[in-house]
Amino acid sequence: MKLTVKQQKFADNYIKSGNATQSAIDAGYSKSTSRSIGQENLTKPDIKNYIKDKLAKIESHKIMDATEALQLLTSIARGETKETVISSTPFGTTEDEKTADLKTRISAMKEILKRYPSSDKLMSAKIRKLEAEADVAEQKARDARSGGQDVGKQFDKMFDRLKEDSGK
Repeated sequence: MKLTVKQQKFADNYIKSGNATQSAIDAGYSKSTSRSIGQENLTKPDIKNYIKDKLAKIESHKIMDATEALQLLTSIARGETKETVISSTPFGTTEDEKTADLKTRISAMKEILKRYPSSDKLMSAKIRKLEAEADVAEQKARDARSGGQDVGKQFDKMFDRLKEDSGK
């Protein structure tokens, strides 16, 4: 059901003020009934949904999404984003615009790379090592269930060799 003009004005004013009585007055309802009308309007499903949808739109514009966060990190890492630095001197204060220092730029790069672990050779090696350790553990569990002690010792030796190889 579509809202009437008064109901929409009420809802819009309520979103701004959070005051149902004043919103009813501002929407054109009678001052003498504004308190009860305001409370009643807040219980109507169509008005409630309208307010809920409007608030959701407002919030979605205020909250940074992942793309925007990555764009900001990228601009910091590239030195495109400037910050204002206020310095005091014997003659007063000065404001200067400067790019992020190297430490901040490196931190931004690390944050970006965390989101792309497959492009990091060290991370790939760690993942391979963890997968191999998981395979060995699974085989040991199977051998323990089947009573194959000799095979378990062989896997221990293989696991030790994996550790030695990954340390090189």
